[in-house]
Amino acid sequence: MDSKTIPVSEKISRLVGVEHPVFGFSHRIEVVAAVCDGGGLGVWGATRSTPEEIEAGLADIRARVGDRPFGVDLVLPKGMPDRDDRAAIEAEIPDEHREFVAGLRSGYAVPDDGQPGMRSRFVRSEETARRQIEAVLNSDVDLFALGIGSPPEVIAAAKRRGKRVVSLVGAPRHAQAALRLGADILVAQGYDAGAHTGAIGTFSLVPKIVELAGDVPVLAAGGVATGRHVAAALALGAAGVWLGTAWLVTREAGTDPALLRKLLDAGIEDTVISRADSGKTLRQIRTAWSDEWARTDAPAPLRMPYQDVLVGDLLGAVDRHRVEPLMHSPAGQSIGYCDRHTTVAEVLANLVTEARDVLSGLR
Repeated sequence: MDSKTIPVSEKISRLVGVEHPVFGFSHRIEVVAAVCDGGGLGVWGATRSTPEEIEAGLADIRARVGDRPFGVDLVLPKGMPDRDDRAAIEAEIPDEHREFVAGLRSGYAVPDDGQPGMRSRFVRSEETARRQIEAVLNSDVDLFALGIGSPPEVIAAAKRRGKRVVSLVGAPRHAQAALRLGADILVAQGYDAGAHTGAIGTFSLVPKIVELAGDVPVLAAGGVATGRHVAAALALGAAGVWLGTAWLVTREAGTDPALLRKLLDAGIEDTVISRADSGKTLRQIRTAWSDEWARTDAPAPLRMPYQDVLVGDLLGAVDRHRVEPLMHSPAGQSIGYCDRHTTVAEVLANLVTEARDVLSGLR
């Protein structure tokens, strides 16, 4: 074993050629580029970006990383409206939900500045998704990751353009569908994971997906924050790891200081799964936001994209005006290991060094 690295699966080497089997997901281009520079593979979460922003963002990352491989992730759920028509969505939102959100705005003195938020600047729709997909396909990005949903036509088109397709799966049935459609890499994302997550724990899920995948490499996700986690993932049969939470406390992430304090102070018990942000289950740090929506008198969150439009403007104002009780972030249970402000390079170095030492001790 090389003294400076950890084993890289032949499967991963053949597909993407990375120095370390660490895939780093982030919404920040600076994090993605730094992961690539450190020998991992950065993946940009671009779901909430417009097609024009995706085109510009992918070009920016390529300029930063040169010929190193990197990826982009889109969430493509089924059942979205055909058109980006916010007025049509708003017309169907119940008065009870409007009144509850208005009460939150008033109760926490959130200014109404008339601007949309990240979730309401456009409607998650088939129309928008088609344009986002086209922007990705027309780029030179190496990997196209599908966070929710594996549309067969998207996988086929990406493979025709020479891109590797990564499917995130939370259950064996999801993996079987992705494999039938030709996914090149599977990410077995356990219950521990931040953001949209499923119901099966990482240790239960990963070996089962590895069994199903055969020659297709599997990355372990959910609860990965240390080199010990990396070593455990490899022992479970994974070819590498996929992590997002650890980058939230890096300097490259540019996290607001108030939110950064919450993340650094959070323990492994300080996350909750809520539908209050998007309408789908999303693991996040517990704050007044999740507590308010968990009240017995709170309305049940609406399905996506209605919940997006319902709360998007409010959440945008919360962040812009730094209304601290309601400020929150998606995060996995691994946030309990992220207790200091650091850099991407330091996170990668610690992952690699500790994983290498653990694996050496098991020989």
